[in-house]
Amino acid sequence: MAFDDLRSFLRLLDKEGQLLHVTDEVQPEPDVAAAANAAARMGDAAPAVYFDNIAGFSTARIAVNVHGSWANHALALGLPKQTGVKEQVAEFARRWKAFPVASERRAGPPWAACAMEGDDVDIFQVLPLVRLNDGDGGFYIDKAAVVSQDPDDPDDSGKQNVGIYRIQVKGKRKLALQPVPMHDIAHHLRKAEEAGQDLPVAIAIGNDPVITIAAATPLGYDENEYELAGALRGAPAPIAEAPLTGLPVPWGSEVVIEGVIEGRKREIEGPFGEFTGHYSGVRSMTVIRVDRINHRPDPIFEHLYLGMPWTEIDYLLAANTSVPLYEQLKREFPEVQAVNAMYTHGLVVIVSTRKRYGGFAKAVGLRVLTTPHGLGYATTVIVVDEDVDPFNLPQVMWALSTKMNPADDLVRVPNLPVLELAPQARTPGIVDKLIIDATTPVAPDRRGSYRNQVRDLPEAGEWLTRLRHLAAHR
Repeated sequence: MAFDDLRSFLRLLDKEGQLLHVTDEVQPEPDVAAAANAAARMGDAAPAVYFDNIAGFSTARIAVNVHGSWANHALALGLPKQTGVKEQVAEFARRWKAFPVASERRAGPPWAACAMEGDDVDIFQVLPLVRLNDGDGGFYIDKAAVVSQDPDDPDDSGKQNVGIYRIQVKGKRKLALQPVPMHDIAHHLRKAEEAGQDLPVAIAIGNDPVITIAAATPLGYDENEYELAGALRGAPAPIAEAPLTGLPVPWGSEVVIEGVIEGRKREIEGPFGEFTGHYSGVRSMTVIRVDRINHRPDPIFEHLYLGMPWTEIDYLLAANTSVPLYEQLKREFPEVQAVNAMYTHGLVVIVSTRKRYGGFAKAVGLRVLTTPHGLGYATTVIVVDEDVDPFNLPQVMWALSTKMNPADDLVRVPNLPVLELAPQARTPGIVDKLIIDATTPVAPDRRGSYRNQVRDLPEAGEWLTRLRHLAAHR
């Protein structure tokens, strides 16, 4: 099932019992954020929450926790809501094989119905802004698809970027955006500033669920997020041309904001409660001048709660972080069996692999650190044997407990890059990284006494299937 907009997905969530409609009047603060925080604590089948009776806002509508459970994530991919975590990751990887699927340009986007331009622009008239955590330095837009193009090659759709970045609202026509140096938009901005130019951007809010998943996926620089969305949807992603910048934006968005990141201009931004479960500090960040806003009548503002994991962002960034790492590793190390990068946006990555020879697992771990995602995020890599399921944490802990000898199996790599939000970094943006080899040594590595490992009985797999069937139908 392919959704062309957020509204069609919300209807499905409602039908599947995965949407709570709060009809009582609520306060914008703290009620909306507190409800989003609470929804994230309801487990792997947590619902989305929808508000349309917010004090002080006559027509405001806010949706939170839309991707905030494995049940909702499954429905976004057109799967039964009971689909398990490992099965969802496997299906994500299967659909990846169809990537790229060309996008489809459509006329008449619903967001074209209403417009503000120039001095008439006022973000506060369009969006019911609320703070997410009580220590936030202001209002944030944190689940928008931000579109930019390579200034040196604007016609190359592969070098276009659709990404999710935190955006602080600084005024009715002013935003602050954090371009993490490892992300594509930072490359675009660097090129624009070197040429003495501003960087045009389009910010699409309230999108179909797969566009959001694709925008949060760490693709290569010349890979197109809309073409990944098409592969995940099983149908071309519908896009339309933003009227001021000409940038391709999702056809079904609720709100499209256009403007420019002003070259060489920076202002104070933050703090903000981030995906790490810690507040980021106050930093000097880029400034966006907003020149036009288009929106649907009575648009739905989709918000994303971040805080102590797990929250919605952890579900959103789970499969789409694990699968790109798996695909990138598999190209060079076909022995790799699975990758689990679900925890805190892949700051810890678990890889299962066969080994060709002694030391092989450590080489796989080193390669993780140089992938597009690993460069900025992966700080600890745990490598386990092929018969250890990296999604089964008791098995991973068993491997750490019995296979890892600190004398030989810890590889510390000093002074590597990490995003500045990582709180463990002594110097922001720089951290020592760690590879933990929790695999069984193979020749010529003869360490340890692993000859007598207990194995599952040959018939256990058949009985597991049989018992699961009995449990499901009791």
